[in-house]
Amino acid sequence: MIVIAQVHDRQRFIEGYAPAAAALIAQFGGHYLLRAPGARALEGPIPEGSSVVISEWPDVNAAQAFWDSPEYQEVKKLREGICDATVLIVEGSLAQAMETLG
Repeated sequence: MIVIAQVHDRQRFIEGYAPAAAALIAQFGGHYLLRAPGARALEGPIPEGSSVVISEWPDVNAAQAFWDSPEYQEVKKLREGICDATVLIVEGSLAQAMETLG
């Protein structure tokens, strides 16, 4: 799962949404590979300073189960008005990507 987010109120985001989402990600079998603010887009409409989060899941169904869960729907409300996000689910793994690159 890849998230690109423009966070408007980082303090509220860090104190409310971030820890609640992290607990659920672990509960549903995911883990973070990257959590980083301050991205610079070299091309495309990504707002300057966006945060990027990449999480890895056992499979695409586990990521979708997290996203669709009633628990996450409640946690997701904590970022309303303080964050604009684009969220992608990509099937594959870092190991597969590395094999493809040689």
